[in-house]
Amino acid sequence: MSVLKNAKRVVIKVGTSSLTYPTGALNFRRIEHLVKVLSDLKNAGKEIILVSSGAIGVGVGELGLPERPKDTPTKQACAAVGQCELMYIYDKLFAEYHHKVAQVLLTRDTIKDEYRKTNVTNTFQRLLELGIVPVVNENDTVAVEEIEFGDNDTLSAIVGSLCRTDLLIVLSDIDGLYDKDPRQYKDAKLIHFVDKITDEIRALAGGKGSAFGTGGMVTKLNAAELANQYGFPMMILNGLKPEGLYDLYDGKEVGTLFDITRK
Repeated sequence: MSVLKNAKRVVIKVGTSSLTYPTGALNFRRIEHLVKVLSDLKNAGKEIILVSSGAIGVGVGELGLPERPKDTPTKQACAAVGQCELMYIYDKLFAEYHHKVAQVLLTRDTIKDEYRKTNVTNTFQRLLELGIVPVVNENDTVAVEEIEFGDNDTLSAIVGSLCRTDLLIVLSDIDGLYDKDPRQYKDAKLIHFVDKITDEIRALAGGKGSAFGTGGMVTKLNAAELANQYGFPMMILNGLKPEGLYDLYDGKEVGTLFDITRK
């Protein structure tokens, strides 16, 4: 586990379910806890890039809608409203621990063009050199099918490649990948290490995540595969218990590690 303990530059992805209530409104207790832990890790010398979902979910809550919209204009309106609120909260909370944040919104066409991709890479590098925490999200306000990433698990793996990260950590609403659904089976066992994503592993993934999110274990497996192709490992940890990040750096066996380079 030395590769994990020694990881300095870390992309951390947090999903909508870890940030909001079922209503879509922000869960301030959870987000405050997360920011405190991330700030502490940054004080310890880690470089943190935060990929944060939640803009559309927060927008749904802010606008008082009963559910996540299905039409593109309303999704984009929710994203426009929710992203403002989300960044305001991150800016306020990180500032309490004397850290600055920067908003980075991406669409797939940005990284397909080599010139623009280079500019994004250079921007990430300079932000980290300046000690700033980049907060990254898909630009849902303008993204349409042709230029969207589809989910932030995939986006986080791509951001990891742009930032040349040492490690990608995906915070979910579950401890990691289990051999069966832990919500249905009390004897479900957590799988701590995966060195190959097989059909059997994919069969364990189940379906979509929360009502206000777009992911689930399937997208996390896809992100793990992509991250490993880019050359860095990926961890799934429970975002409802961000102190698990301390356990990870203390060398304790937590979550699920995906790393095809280590047997």
